[in-house]
Amino acid sequence: MDVPVSGTCDERFAPVRDAFAANFAERGELGASVTVVVGGETVVELVGGFRDAARTLPWERSTLVDVYSVGKAIVGLLLLQLVDAGEVGLDDPVASVWPEFAAGGKQGATLRHALCHRAGVPAVREPLTNDDLWAWDRMAAAVAATQAWWEPGSRHAYHTNTYGHLIGEMVRRVTGQSPGERLREVAGPLGADVHFGVPPEEHHRCAEVVWAIGDDPPTVDRDALEGDDLMVQLGYFNPPGYSSMGVVNTAEWRSAEVPSTNGHATATGIARLYAALLEPGRLLSPGLLAEAASPQSSGFCPVLGEEVTFGLGFAPTTARRPFGPNPRSFGHFGTGGALGFADPDASVAFGYAMNDVIPRWQSTRNRALVDAVYACL
Repeated sequence: MDVPVSGTCDERFAPVRDAFAANFAERGELGASVTVVVGGETVVELVGGFRDAARTLPWERSTLVDVYSVGKAIVGLLLLQLVDAGEVGLDDPVASVWPEFAAGGKQGATLRHALCHRAGVPAVREPLTNDDLWAWDRMAAAVAATQAWWEPGSRHAYHTNTYGHLIGEMVRRVTGQSPGERLREVAGPLGADVHFGVPPEEHHRCAEVVWAIGDDPPTVDRDALEGDDLMVQLGYFNPPGYSSMGVVNTAEWRSAEVPSTNGHATATGIARLYAALLEPGRLLSPGLLAEAASPQSSGFCPVLGEEVTFGLGFAPTTARRPFGPNPRSFGHFGTGGALGFADPDASVAFGYAMNDVIPRWQSTRNRALVDAVYACL
């Protein structure tokens, strides 16, 4: 079957178009979009493939898809903007804006700890259901009540799914707005099609997500697990659908706000956000952005099973997970390969979104696109 590819591409960046087409022809891509902004100019805006597993619905410029952990940097940005405005401080306790969070030995956790995965709540201990998942207040309360898995600040572990409720509830406590409401205020003026909680009238734009490893979450055997092993499993699967497995294509998931995991976006929406970050002071002050994009916590992560480095919301570029070749690049990958990043040295902003979810973050598909971009500069 011929795979439809459409959009615009400056001829200087023809290798990106070639790499994008090769992803479908050679690398198993189902449906995807990629947008590249250089020096404030959109030089690549391509869409291709299909938004359904049956390959009957072509991917369109307006197609939204779950971009998973790409959303962590975006919800982090919402909190960083409040730091920039002087409404909260990075080293203030989380409990200074969210008093209930002090429970369970978490009174020492700061905003900085939360933003760089050191707050001690990568999983909720209390058994939760998917009905709980659709209720913001219920999820935030469960995170607040959880006994810390370690003394906050003493180590890190990737807050795979709780991150969005942890950071998002602080945004809500300070502003009175949910993360989705706040994001609309930030993204709207940029023309950035990025959402935490897709409005029901927009669900028809959402692509079907296809999991290569199946989409049924496992049952966590609490009696057979303890310590970090239990923490990791609960982090992924408590509630059962917290990682999206089994629920990703439902109206409930698309409508809910799970900012760590269910941000829906177009590649252009992602790229526009990162392009705005490259404009000094537009979304964040240069000093705070530089701090957020720099290493804040490095070491072994039991959730990811390797040595990792976290910034504040954003991930700094590293040899293991590079955002191009330049040392000041920052961004965030998402499960299956979705990606958003900015490179201040090359003035590049990049967005990539897809619906065929393969394990982990880096893939031959996103690497081919990023490599092609830099080959054109």
